[in-house]
Amino acid sequence: QVQLVESGGGLVQAGDSLRLSCAASGRTWGMAWFRQAPGKEREFVVTLNGKGDITYYTDSVKGRFTASKDVAKNLAYLQMDSLRDEDTAVYYCASRESPYASVIASDYEYWGQGTQVTVSS
Repeated sequence: QVQLVESGGGLVQAGDSLRLSCAASGRTWGMAWFRQAPGKEREFVVTLNGKGDITYYTDSVKGRFTASKDVAKNLAYLQMDSLRDEDTAVYYCASRESPYASVIASDYEYWGQGTQVTVSS
């Protein structure tokens, strides 16, 4: 059982940056960040494989968001630059027992509680 705790969310202005962190209680393999905006379905943002050297981003964040992980410290990060109003959501990190990345939420066994990101214009 792995516990995940996100941090780093907050209220920022459009164009600003934020870095989210995800601290795991144990070793993580494939990981991902998802987000859920008010009144909308949860959506995939980015996924990383176990080593963190393979990533896949949803189109809307490509070139603006950068995901990474520190395997030794059981940490994952989501650097978010050039934030937009539409990035406002609760952001969740998730991990799975497989070393492979996945864009499918149901592939992930472990989820954090989420951190709120609000972007105002």
